Parts: sequence; structure tokens; C-alpha cells
Amino acid sequence: MKNSVLEVDPKRYGRLLARKLPAVIRTEEENQRLASELEDLDRRHDELTPEEWEYAELLTVLVEAFEEANYALEGSTPDSRLRSLMEEHGLRQRDLLDVFGSRGIASEVVSGKRAVSAALFHVGADLFL
Repeated sequence: MKNSVLEVDPKRYGRLLARKLPAVIRTEEENQRLASELEDLDRRHDELTPEEWEYAELLTVLVEAFEEANYALEGSTPDSRLRSLMEEHGLRQRDLLDVFGSRGIASEVVSGKRAVSAALFHVGADLFL
């Protein structure tokens, strides 16, 4: 989120944490709840208080840790992850033409002959590294 150091009011942040009760994520239900809350914060991006920014950073760490531990994509390749995301989002290769500009480039990306961009699926670029 913000790259600069935030001036977080400890009392306000403490009240926010007491209301939200974030904790280590142990179940998919907890992960979904916190991921949804993070998405809500992200939609209000420009309106967040420093305390909400800090809370969003904490949620990001918690969600990423759970997903890294539970959904590791070991052994998969960037193109197989792309095809998986395409399937999840109901996309076909021709749906990627606006992103890549031509059928040839889209084909090369889907087949793994060319690097892929993570922006289309709103995922971290490291997914395709």
C-alpha cells in the first residue's frame, strides 16, 4: 500500500485491532473473511486513515502467509499458472488479445514461449517468475 512511514496513533490502532481481532489464519473461512476485508479496504484506498493502512498491511501479511503455506504452486510453470487463472476467470486465449495486442503474442504467452504479465489477474508478479 503506502510506501512511506505512517504516523499511526497507537490508541486508534489499538481500538481498530480490538474491534477486528486479526489473528494467524488457520482455516479457509478465516482466510476468505480477512481477504474480503482487505478487498474492502483496498476499494477505499484513498480514504484510509494511517491506522487502516497499517491494518491493511497486517492483513496482507496474514493472508499471504496462509496462502503461501496452503496453496504453494510448486512444480507448476508460469504458463500452467496462467492457464489455471484463465480457467478460474472464464477466459479464453482470444480474451487476452486486448492485453497482448495480437493473437501471436497471446499464443506465445499461453504456451509459455513468452513471459506473462500479472496485472490482468490482479496477482503478484512473482506468481509468474
